[in-house]
Amino acid sequence: MSSAKLILNDKEFEFPVIVGSEQEVGIDLTSLRAKTGAITYDPGYGNTGACQSAITYIDGDQGILRYRGYPIEEIANNASFVETCYLLIYGELPNAQQLADFQHQLTYHTLIHEDMKKFFEGYPAKAHPMAIMASMVTSLSTYYEESDDPAVTKLNMIRLLAKAKTIAAFSYKKSIGQPYIYPRNDLSYTGDFLHMLFAVPAEPYQISPVLERALNLLLILHADHEQNCSTSTVRMVGSSRASLFASIGAGICALWGPLHGGANQEVIEMLEMIRADGGDYHKYMNLAKDKTSSFKLMGFGHRVYKNFDPRAKICKAITDEVLGALGIHDPLLEIAKNLEEIALSDSYFVERKLYPNVDFYSGIIYRAMGIPTNMFTVLFALGRMPGWIAHWQEMRGDSATKINRPRQVYTGAPERHYVPVAQR
Repeated sequence: MSSAKLILNDKEFEFPVIVGSEQEVGIDLTSLRAKTGAITYDPGYGNTGACQSAITYIDGDQGILRYRGYPIEEIANNASFVETCYLLIYGELPNAQQLADFQHQLTYHTLIHEDMKKFFEGYPAKAHPMAIMASMVTSLSTYYEESDDPAVTKLNMIRLLAKAKTIAAFSYKKSIGQPYIYPRNDLSYTGDFLHMLFAVPAEPYQISPVLERALNLLLILHADHEQNCSTSTVRMVGSSRASLFASIGAGICALWGPLHGGANQEVIEMLEMIRADGGDYHKYMNLAKDKTSSFKLMGFGHRVYKNFDPRAKICKAITDEVLGALGIHDPLLEIAKNLEEIALSDSYFVERKLYPNVDFYSGIIYRAMGIPTNMFTVLFALGRMPGWIAHWQEMRGDSATKINRPRQVYTGAPERHYVPVAQR
């Protein structure tokens, strides 16, 4: 087995090297502090592997994303979201019978307890849907027992996936003051969600096949993304043996931040700002190039992908299809298309690989679908649910898991002694 050597204060220390299935190399520093008395300093953990995982593989330099070994392009173009959920959670694509059984379970566990409607009624009229969703998911732990019994855990994973879309739709209905629409067992997962989101009592709602397909695709593209902020949060909270519902609730809160799941909402807010300033998109693309400007171009480039975000390529195609099918003439969408055109042709953006990312296109699609900006992150959470569940399950089943306890480099005052008030 290969090893790495560290020299500290003229002393040499040796540490094992581990290699992943895609030849990723990691230096095992679990004994670093015991051997040397030192720790690593890595703000944001960008160079730290907190776990070994078999769920998702990303190569940011090459623009590669795979779920359980399957390229995202193949999954997005061929699978349903339900099939993707099964793949992420159980590790393999389901056969016809397994998929039918899984779909049946997700369909017949969609109802939430009637008492939970009282929780929704208690929130302020302007409560953000993400705040409601996080607390409602956590509150599921008061209705369903948690145990180490695999059968109970499996049922709770099904319950969470099934009820998440009901909770998300109810959160939206609460925010606009409309009656809740109950789930229907005759619709697909995404079709049922659209129905609960947009239908109103006593009025027929026709589900658009284009929108249903677009939502299915967006949920798949967001289903997992390796050790991001929210997924790492789920694993960290779960490392304390916190319940599935509590761990996922924490993940939802982490996703809420504008630097994570709120990025597509910031894209729309940026477009609204440009429109309010007369729609001069050239001005803002020039500001994005100006190092002295405080303007930040949202939805372009990605921290992980140093190439084109593979999800964005897929998302761009469905964006064009949705806009074409709906025949929408929206000033914000026109500005977005003009920004995209410049970014894909201007040498400044091309050389720096500041391509439109999945947040840019998903925000445009959601707006075209009629989904308000404060619901964007909720849909992101709905899509990420199977990934969170898969990581929580993997973490709980890994014998190497310890309660997460990062270290720190203390920079405060050295030891000092208390002085009575009168002497200060």
